[in-house]
Amino acid sequence: MRLQDVAGTTTTPLGAPAFPAPPYRFTDREYFTITYRSDLDAVRAVVPEPLQVTDPLVRFEVMRMPDVTGLGDYTEAGQALRVEFDGEPGEYLHTMHVDNHPAIASGREMGAYPKVWGSPRLHVDSDTLVGTLDHGSLPVATATMGYKHAPLDRAAAEREIGVPTYMLKVLPGYDGRPRICELVRTRTTDLTVKGAWTGPARLQLFEHALAPLADLPVRRVLSASHVLTDLSLGPAELVHDYLA
Repeated sequence: MRLQDVAGTTTTPLGAPAFPAPPYRFTDREYFTITYRSDLDAVRAVVPEPLQVTDPLVRFEVMRMPDVTGLGDYTEAGQALRVEFDGEPGEYLHTMHVDNHPAIASGREMGAYPKVWGSPRLHVDSDTLVGTLDHGSLPVATATMGYKHAPLDRAAAEREIGVPTYMLKVLPGYDGRPRICELVRTRTTDLTVKGAWTGPARLQLFEHALAPLADLPVRRVLSASHVLTDLSLGPAELVHDYLA
């Protein structure tokens, strides 16, 4: 393979890349989100400066993505933490558990999404919307909400999904020292909310050494939403270089 061809490759392995080049378009992307108040010290302990935490609000979310160009069909679950940067509200992606290798590889390599392997699921059980996350054979989280009990304002749903999202990318060099250590920001683009609902909700987090979502304990559930969308993910932009 010629030098210029190597430099133009999306990722390894050569000849069979782990994922195709972006952009990726999400059709019928479904969110189930529970926002809860946690412990301020626990949230501050995992949010990197220069992001600021004034209120320990956490969103546990399960996202069902049945149609993603280039990546296929998969589900994610994780936690997003309410933060501020230069006075602007946003969210810090703390952890994401995904059941699709191309989505994990592209998210980590092309962006800074904190994706690891897991077994999330979103489904309807009779009259209840259920989101679960397992690690191996063990439960990590169980979220429930009354199925479409009440409509949710679509503009409010769009604001919730469209907030700036911050992520930390850490990549070591061959000597073990950080080669990349950056805080980046991204936003959703071309967002269409196709349906939005709310209802009574509960969330259980279970202790697990390798999926420590319960380190941010649930003190009070504040709200829940179930939103159906089409959207794209914008490219990441650098906001702070820790090695500069």
